Amino acid sequence: MSFVDTLRQWDMAVTCVDRQDLSEALKVFLSIQDPNSKISFDIGCLHLLNKDLDAAEKAFDCSIRKDEHLAVAFFQRGMTFYKKKSYEESLADFQQAFKALRGNQLIDYKALGLRYKLYACEVLINMALSEAQLGNWEKAHENLVKALNYKTDAKLNIIDKALDSALKQKLFTPVEFPSKVLFKPNKHYVAELEKKDYLGKAKVVASVVPQDAFSGFAPLQPQVQDGPTRPKEPEVLRALEGEPHTVLFQFVPETSDELAVVPGNVVFVLQKGADNWASVIFNGRRGLVPYNYLERLEMSMASKQNEGIPQPPSQEPPTRPKRKPGLTPRSDSSDSERKEEQPPDNSLIVKVRFTFTFAVSVPPGSPYTILIEKISRKLNLPMTEITLSLTPEATGQSVINDSTDMESVWSRASGVHITLWCYAKEQTDHSPNIEVPLVALYSYESSNPEDLKFHQGDKITLISRVNQDWLEGQCNGDTGIFPASFVEEVPVNGQ
Repeated sequence: MSFVDTLRQWDMAVTCVDRQDLSEALKVFLSIQDPNSKISFDIGCLHLLNKDLDAAEKAFDCSIRKDEHLAVAFFQRGMTFYKKKSYEESLADFQQAFKALRGNQLIDYKALGLRYKLYACEVLINMALSEAQLGNWEKAHENLVKALNYKTDAKLNIIDKALDSALKQKLFTPVEFPSKVLFKPNKHYVAELEKKDYLGKAKVVASVVPQDAFSGFAPLQPQVQDGPTRPKEPEVLRALEGEPHTVLFQFVPETSDELAVVPGNVVFVLQKGADNWASVIFNGRRGLVPYNYLERLEMSMASKQNEGIPQPPSQEPPTRPKRKPGLTPRSDSSDSERKEEQPPDNSLIVKVRFTFTFAVSVPPGSPYTILIEKISRKLNLPMTEITLSLTPEATGQSVINDSTDMESVWSRASGVHITLWCYAKEQTDHSPNIEVPLVALYSYESSNPEDLKFHQGDKITLISRVNQDWLEGQCNGDTGIFPASFVEEVPVNGQ
C-alpha cells in the first residue's frame, strides 16, 4: 500500500472514531497493510476499548517493535497486562515507559499527532500499583515517594491518595490512558490529498464562432438547422486594432521607439506617417516600422483556405526612410525617455550611459559647454567631476573635453541620435593604482549574484571603491562587491 493510500485510510478511520463509529473505524484500520507504529497504537487502543485484551496486546507489540522509544505504547501495553492480571509483565512495561521518559517530567505527544501528555509521576503510580499487586508494599511505597520528585500541582492530589492507600496496604486506582484519544495523521498531508486544479479553466478570448464559450481542444461548431447557403466571412479581426500587414524584410531598430520584426510577421498598422514610417502593434508591443517594409494582408476566406500567409520575397530590403520630426506617428508610450527622444525642433538626442541610461537634447552643432552643462544638471554633479567619452573606455582620443572638436563628435550621430558614455570623477579617480591587500574581519554570505562571498580571515585584493560603504574586490578567484565595514586594510612594511 502506498503512503498516500495509507494516509487516506488512516484519516478515514480517525474520522469514524470522531463520529463514534468504533466498529467501522477498527475495520478501516485493519485494512491498512503494514501499519506504522502510530497506526498500530491506535488499533491497540480500539481493541482495549472493546475489551479484546489479546488483540490489544498484539497491536501494542507491533507498535513497540516499530518504535522502541514510544513510551506511551509501553504504558498502554502495561495497562493491557494489568487488566489481564499479568502483574510482572505489567510492571516491566511500566518500567520501560519510565525509562523512555529519560528523566523528563512529561512527554507531550501533540507534535506527533496525539493530544496527550504522559507524566512520569503517573507511570510511577502504576509501577507502585503493580508492585502492590505482587505484595511488594515497600517497593510500592518507594515508587510513590519517587513520584513526588516528578509531581506537578495538578497530579499532587493523586499521589497523596495513593500514598495514603499504600501506608494502609490498600490497593488504589491505576492511572489509565483516556479513551478515544488516538494518533492522527499530519493535517498538512491530509490537505494535500484533495484534488487540485492547477491549470484552471481556459477562457475564450477570440473565436470565429459567435458566442463561443468552448475551451476544449476543438472549437464548438454552431448547430443550426437553417444555416446560410455560403460561409460567412471570418470575424478574427473583430477584437484587433489597425490593418493587418505582412512583414517583407527584417528590420533592426536603432532607437527605443522602433520595433524589431522579421519576414513573415503579421503586424497591425495603427497609423501611417507622411515620412513613410508606420506605428504598428505586434505581440502586444507598439513601435515604429518603415512602411515600405510591409505589405497589406487581405484577410478573406479564400486567402485563408488556399493561400495562407505569403512567403517573403528574396530581394534586398529597401533603404531605410529618414525620420522627420512631427511627421512620424508616435507610439502611445508615456515613458519619459521616449518623450525626450521626440524633440519639438531639430535638436540632437544624446543618449548618455552612466550607472543608468538617460537622454538629453541639444541644438545641432552645440559646443562642449552646452552639452556638459545639460548633463551636469541631469546628474546633479559639478561639470569638473564629469568625464565624457565616445567609447565605453574613457581613454586617449575617446575622451571629450573643452578642447575637443565637437564637429567630429556630432558627425558620429546616426540621424538625430548619438550615444556617449559618462563617468563621474570618483569612478575614475578613486580606483587604486596598486593592489591594496585587505583582510576579512567577518564572514560575508552573498545575497545577490554580484556580491563577493568570503570567510573571516580571507585575503581580498581591492579593485575599486564603489562608494563610501561598498568596495569591489577579488577573493579565491571570484570578483564582486562587499561592505567596506567587513574588511580592513593589511599594513604594508609594518605600517
